[in-house]
Amino acid sequence: MDRTEVIASVAGDLHATEKAIDAAITQATTLVQSMIGGRTALSVSPVAFTMSQTKAMDTIAALSSAREAIVACHAELQKDHRRMGWGVYAVGPVDKPDDWETPMRPPWGVSNHLNQVA
Repeated sequence: MDRTEVIASVAGDLHATEKAIDAAITQATTLVQSMIGGRTALSVSPVAFTMSQTKAMDTIAALSSAREAIVACHAELQKDHRRMGWGVYAVGPVDKPDDWETPMRPPWGVSNHLNQVA
C-alpha cells in the first residue's frame, strides 16, 4: 500500500470509530428512556430500579468520555499529519474546523447573526 492508501485506511477507521461511539451513545440513551417508560407503563415507583438506571446513565457518561477522547485523537492525528508534511486528505464529513477550536457553521445554511425585526 502506498502512503495515500494507508492514510485513507486510518482515516476511515477513525471515522468508523467516531460513528460507533455516537451510535453507542444513542443506544444507551434509548435504553434509559425505555427503562423509564417501562417503569411508568407498569406503574412501578420511581424508587424502583434506581441503581440499574444509574448504571445505565454511568454508561452514557463513560461513552461521553470516550467520545471526547476519540475527538482528541482525531485532532492529534491531524496535527501529526500536518507535521509530517503529508498535505490535506479528507475522509468522512469534510466540513470540519481546521484548528479544532473554530466553531463549525451549520450545514443547512443558517446564518450565525441576529436579524433586526421591526
